[in-house]
Amino acid sequence: MRKPHLLSSAMVQGRIIGALMLRETMARYGHENIGFFWLIAEPLLLTLGVMGVWMITGMHQDAEIGVIPFVLTGYAMVTLWRHIIFRSVHALRQNVGLLFHMNVRSFDILFARALLDTIGNLAAFFVAYVPLSLTGLLQPMHDPLLLIGGWFLFAWFAFALGLNLAGLSEMFEPLEWFVHPIMYLILPISGTFFMVSWLPDNFQELVLWCPLVHANEMFRAGLFPPDVPTTWDAWFLLLWCIGLTATGLPLIRHARDHVRMS
Repeated sequence: MRKPHLLSSAMVQGRIIGALMLRETMARYGHENIGFFWLIAEPLLLTLGVMGVWMITGMHQDAEIGVIPFVLTGYAMVTLWRHIIFRSVHALRQNVGLLFHMNVRSFDILFARALLDTIGNLAAFFVAYVPLSLTGLLQPMHDPLLLIGGWFLFAWFAFALGLNLAGLSEMFEPLEWFVHPIMYLILPISGTFFMVSWLPDNFQELVLWCPLVHANEMFRAGLFPPDVPTTWDAWFLLLWCIGLTATGLPLIRHARDHVRMS
């Protein structure tokens, strides 16, 4: 029997991922409400709300950078983190019916969901960025490639961690109870609410052990002007992504044996 050509296999895989993304979009947002538009409107609403609070309290007067770019970048990353991580728990169980299709694997389901969140949240960021930039509330983007690179490395890290959580949550039921509080406890040290340069030197060394800090700093380095100091190491973040992917793939393969139709 002739083996399928690599290009043909890639095209089939692409159609599978596309179909899974379309199915996930319809399942989440449907046809009869604001649906996908909310993914775009949410960052704008939060940015305006937090900006108003800072303006009222006068906190913006002491900020080294504008409140709008700081809030916009931080919330964009938090939203992506929250969506990918929280939706990975019991993701196989929730989509167990798809696993009966010969060409659909556990990885395909998780990858399609994460890719939908990655692209959707990036689109939301740019929809917020463009009008704010045109009105002069944001400076022109310093390095778009660096910003996009930081975004997709962050998405890969969240996806790779999600692989591990998806597998473990099927094998260890109580894990679901701990994921949400642990993920929220990580936020204060993730770099979402601070810049590394704001911290004392000894604290900088500590927080730079967290890969999320590197992702946030890299993303902001692409948006902020070059005179704003940022500290990040893409190779450090990449190694975390590769390591978590390497542990996550066998976990989800093994977890498939624990998935039951609910």
